[in-house]
Amino acid sequence: MPLTLTQPLRLYFENPVGRILEHPDGIAWVQYQPGPRQFDHLKAFLTHTGRLLGLRGWRKLLGDQRLMAPFTPEESAWIVDYWLAHQGDDKQPLYGAVLLPHDVFARLSVSQMMHEAQAAALTYRLFEEVPAAEAWLRQLG
Repeated sequence: MPLTLTQPLRLYFENPVGRILEHPDGIAWVQYQPGPRQFDHLKAFLTHTGRLLGLRGWRKLLGDQRLMAPFTPEESAWIVDYWLAHQGDDKQPLYGAVLLPHDVFARLSVSQMMHEAQAAALTYRLFEEVPAAEAWLRQLG
């Protein structure tokens, strides 16, 4: 069954940073809200994302960053050095389909962070549109 916004998605967590949705096919759909973020809110948001993945035994996420503001250097460092590092504790690969932000500066911050994340637990692909991201996640089994 293809991953689309019309399928039943269950809200797992929400705060000012965004929403984390559970897809019945074992995918955490992470939707970022526009605008600036508080660092503590981002940490809580991603901590809950990690908890959902661990709780369900899932290894796939779709990061919808299309409306997102650029990551700050502090946010990028925490994501790469702490969050991604802890997601690989069980030595299982984590797969991320990332929908690129519309904002050019946000695109640059995401691209830079993803380049740094290659050494971490995340195998990812960057996408412009949902259908291509869906197809990549589906082919992972």
